[in-house]
Amino acid sequence: MATDAFLTKQFIDGSWREGAAERKLEVKDPFSHKTVTTFRIGSKQDVDDAYQAAARAQKGWAALPPQERRKVFEKAWQWLDEHHEELVDYLTREGGSTRLKSEFELGLVSDFMRSALALATTAPVGAILPSPDPEKENRLYYEPVGVVGVISPFNAPFFLSLRPIMPALALGNAVVLKPHESTPIMSGTMIARMFEESGLPAGLLNVVVTDIQEIGDGFVEHPTPAVISFTGSEPTGRHIAEVAGRRLKRAIMELGGNSALIVLDDADLETAVNAAVFSRFTHSGQICMSANRVIVDEKVYDEFVDRYVKKVASLPVGDPGDPKTIIGPLINVRQAELLEKQIKEALNSGATAALAAQPREADSAVCTPTILTDVTVDNPVSQVELFGPAVSIMKAKDEAEAVRIANATQYGLSGSVHGKDIERAVQVARQVHTGMIHVNNGSIADEAAVPFGGVGGSGSGRLNGEANLQAFTTPKWVSVHKGTARFPY
Repeated sequence: MATDAFLTKQFIDGSWREGAAERKLEVKDPFSHKTVTTFRIGSKQDVDDAYQAAARAQKGWAALPPQERRKVFEKAWQWLDEHHEELVDYLTREGGSTRLKSEFELGLVSDFMRSALALATTAPVGAILPSPDPEKENRLYYEPVGVVGVISPFNAPFFLSLRPIMPALALGNAVVLKPHESTPIMSGTMIARMFEESGLPAGLLNVVVTDIQEIGDGFVEHPTPAVISFTGSEPTGRHIAEVAGRRLKRAIMELGGNSALIVLDDADLETAVNAAVFSRFTHSGQICMSANRVIVDEKVYDEFVDRYVKKVASLPVGDPGDPKTIIGPLINVRQAELLEKQIKEALNSGATAALAAQPREADSAVCTPTILTDVTVDNPVSQVELFGPAVSIMKAKDEAEAVRIANATQYGLSGSVHGKDIERAVQVARQVHTGMIHVNNGSIADEAAVPFGGVGGSGSGRLNGEANLQAFTTPKWVSVHKGTARFPY
């Protein structure tokens, strides 16, 4: 399938144009390594043009009746259905997504689009608050922040780009998007195309395909955006938050994870195994909510490991274009090499390979699964985010030790606890230092109505549901004195 020419350009102020920088970005299929497309990347001037266009367009958009904004999202929702197979194809060719993962991602986009559609007309525009002065009325207005800068990742490029974009637009803001260099179409220009064809006025969504080598911190430092939303790695997120903080910008950081899935001694092992496998190996382990660490009570440890290894060993590995494939390629060979380095360090530090990866071809980004046992909290592998098909299984003598192991990390994004005594499992879950955690389910979950975000090294701020109002609007207090105000002098 050829790539539409306009998808390989910048989208600024409603126009498709070449980037102003000299360098080019080559986008390759992670599995076949064939070139998907080539971009001429954007410059600092392109970033400035995009932010200027957003600022000009935003005020008129915010002044529209909410029902008018809603119409754009209605059309975009229909567009998703009409272009479903095309989107699956690009997710596979550009990002290495399997059919299962693509359908999962597009299902989330559809759900969240419905939520944005509703948000446009149901979000509260203000409130009346009480005052100790009976002649005074306190009005609270929720004003759009203005322009939002979004920096998106490669692993769920379409969904994770749209998750902040949709509510920001629905609440009357404009957006400038910098997609990930590995997936500039599905995390960038395809989104611009969708909204353009759905009738979004020019300038409200701008996409600049560029990289840090070209623009440095210019995307974050620019004076126009009031909010920066970033999804990506913890080290990069810390830097972006620091740059934004110096300029008093609101920063929403959705960063990495090292989530724990705890299996208590009364767990349903079949459910726990299925959840643990799904939570680790979906999209080849390239999901921030993935369960890096499976912590199992010693009473059921041996049986769990035996079942787990057998199930993981049966997972189909290879071409993401094959509908049966569960584990496809990592985003590039460099990430595969990093994973192998982390596994080797873990083994040298005392871990055992209950399931060892098969030798990888030098030019391949496909890694077969690795299951590490005998992993302790002082093993380096227990402290990092493994962004690939590898997992640590850790033994705990009781639930108290399971909690201590789960909390022995700087991260706190997601997690899971399995046990037949639900209230006991909930109490364990509440002791785990994490932003989200699920009982008798997997660690990978995202719902439009529920606040999403982590703690510690996993980020700050929340998206979804009522949190979107806090993220993309500013409360403004307007008091009205209906009598004669009196002053002490």
